[in-house]
Amino acid sequence: MTVKELVIILAFAVVGWALCGATMGIGMVVTSERNALIIHAIAAPIIFALLSSVYFRQFNYTAPLQTATIFVAFVIAVDFFVVALLMLKSFEMFTSPLGTWVPFALIFIATYLTGVYVQRRA
Repeated sequence: MTVKELVIILAFAVVGWALCGATMGIGMVVTSERNALIIHAIAAPIIFALLSSVYFRQFNYTAPLQTATIFVAFVIAVDFFVVALLMLKSFEMFTSPLGTWVPFALIFIATYLTGVYVQRRA
């Protein structure tokens, strides 16, 4: 993978993470924490499926499994180092399946299945 390809795939991951963060941020302001987590768990795979669709149609530098792994690894890393460590100063968020583990799994599944679908149609 070239530096250009890595930058592009990470740019998609950044956008996905930012949109998920915005979903949580807005959700926490307009509704309860539980409802925000549910909305986030629904929105996260949709966001990453849409981004993956664009990525696989326009760039397609990596296989679906690689892309799903990169996207979810990026999200986990940023949630760990930026959100938990720097912003919240607590790792409590990782004790919530609905808050972290379910969205992580759904991001991975949505990205992988979108990649498989787009590549089969091509």
